Amino acid sequence: MSMDIIKSVFRPLTQIKGRTSITLVVVEALAALLAWEIFGQHGLIPTPSKIMVAVGRIVTSAYFTDNLFSSLSLTLSGMGISIVLALVVSYLSLIPVFAPVTRFIVKCRYLTLTGLIFLFTLLTQDGHQLKLSLLIFGIVPFFVTSLLSIIDGINTQEYDLCKTLRMNNWQTLLEVVIVGRLDQVFEVMRQNFAIAWMMITMVEGLSMSEGGLGTMLIKSNKYIDLSTVFAILVIIFGLGIFFDYLLKQMRYWLFPYTKIEKRS
Repeated sequence: MSMDIIKSVFRPLTQIKGRTSITLVVVEALAALLAWEIFGQHGLIPTPSKIMVAVGRIVTSAYFTDNLFSSLSLTLSGMGISIVLALVVSYLSLIPVFAPVTRFIVKCRYLTLTGLIFLFTLLTQDGHQLKLSLLIFGIVPFFVTSLLSIIDGINTQEYDLCKTLRMNNWQTLLEVVIVGRLDQVFEVMRQNFAIAWMMITMVEGLSMSEGGLGTMLIKSNKYIDLSTVFAILVIIFGLGIFFDYLLKQMRYWLFPYTKIEKRS
């Protein structure tokens, strides 16, 4: 790295892109891991080398694939249902009679799931439905909030253009809100996937019969096996980053113009 580049990384309001950005991330990550390895030798928290050994042991174990598939299937099921519900609720919010319901759902993001577990237990038939219901209840309000912010940000000129083209209200809803904002809906889905992936370990602890990464994490916590606990956290963290990148690339593939807009 040249002296000008080194100076630029310490200068405020400077944009770092491309190879310089990647180099900066790698250097800082390696420095943090090295410091952790050196100063954490005699501490309670396991060092990165011990964690990576535990990661290798978990990934190559016979039970890892089943637990991973259980977590992924639950997350994807919850995400799919949540997306459909959130889209329906958000689009219906433009119809005055449904607006109060939408506002109530948005406020539900302040409700804690802990106090509602007993209610959902009574309303569901088994552990799988309980986990799925709690996951959906935790995701939908955030989805709706993000989608409503997209709808509120639509320029009134787009509605006026539809009126000029003699479109009725339903046609305007379809063209401007639904079709015209599909790329942003996909971005909201990518951002809120992190919420679902974070919640998965909590809801899996309510019913451990189906397994999952959350079940593995809770059992390791129970026996204070910190190397395994941190290894599972690293796996969950790595998978989350991978799926975030995958959804980002899928958005570019489905909506190529978003990449052009970003470059411009």
